[in-house]
Amino acid sequence: MFSQSQSQFFVRNPTFPSFTSNSSVSNPTPHSLPLGLSFPLRHEFASTGVMAFSSKLSNDVRMLRFDERELNLFAEVGNKVADAAGEVIRKYFRKKFDILDKDDLSPVTIADQTAEESMVSILLENFPTHAIFGEEKGWRCKEKNADYVWVLDPIDGTKSFITGKPLFGTLIALLQNGRPILGIIDQPVLGERWIGMSGKRTTLNGQDVSTRTCANLSQAYMYTTSPHLFSGDAEEAFIRVRGKVKIPLYGCDCYAYALLASGFVDLVVESGLKPYDFLALIPVIEGAGGVITDWKGDQLYWEASPSSPAISFNVVAAGDKKIHQQALDSLQGI
Repeated sequence: MFSQSQSQFFVRNPTFPSFTSNSSVSNPTPHSLPLGLSFPLRHEFASTGVMAFSSKLSNDVRMLRFDERELNLFAEVGNKVADAAGEVIRKYFRKKFDILDKDDLSPVTIADQTAEESMVSILLENFPTHAIFGEEKGWRCKEKNADYVWVLDPIDGTKSFITGKPLFGTLIALLQNGRPILGIIDQPVLGERWIGMSGKRTTLNGQDVSTRTCANLSQAYMYTTSPHLFSGDAEEAFIRVRGKVKIPLYGCDCYAYALLASGFVDLVVESGLKPYDFLALIPVIEGAGGVITDWKGDQLYWEASPSSPAISFNVVAAGDKKIHQQALDSLQGI
């Protein structure tokens, strides 16, 4: 049946100051992010699985305060990490190279491996006490746990990359005590970078983006990477949703979530995602006004550690909370 997940705080702020930045297609420059945050957070789940937020403190509300300089530094380094990965990836894109199969038979290339090493080197130089969990090499930290963990997927969509389709992406997430406070989706060939941060409006190359309204599943444009990635109960659940949407679309991997954040599609439904596939998506989707949960409506959560297996999750993201609930109902057979 469907993957289980735990609940965890994720920060959103009803007020979204805008970001400003410069960007370049060939080599996007780091974004300037004014990130001082101070706001209430309420941990409460409705039937939709979406958190409610209150401007008044109550028993289940606590104040979270982030240091502005620290968050600015995280964002600045996150951009440098994305720049470094992009520089490697562009050198190999549409070039000939060996393709290897990992234990799970998914492909990996020298571009994946080299890009991850370049990302890790920057993080170690800037944050030697932070932990890193990369898709290719797993946990990197002398300690068994850390307050801050960077979760990296150098090329999300390796199959697109090796077939010359520029709809893959580099995913960078920063977890603070288990929850994502920074998420980056970078498309290094197209020169597009989505940045989501707790309490901030998501940006694409420095410009605010937002999801679009779509109140009925019958009007929704839905993406999934491939219908062949579903099996058993998950396949039956996906077929129920697919039969109700206006247009089912395939391909894109993480790029589909970026399109959702920018208001071009309405729904993404996927099965079998690993933590490095979705953690960076959470701040991006939520900062654009969307909703992303597991198929039961629970918050997506994964605690990174040397002994934490990269288990699979079923993920549903929507730009409108109404079709998110409708999709959940269909997935659960309600």
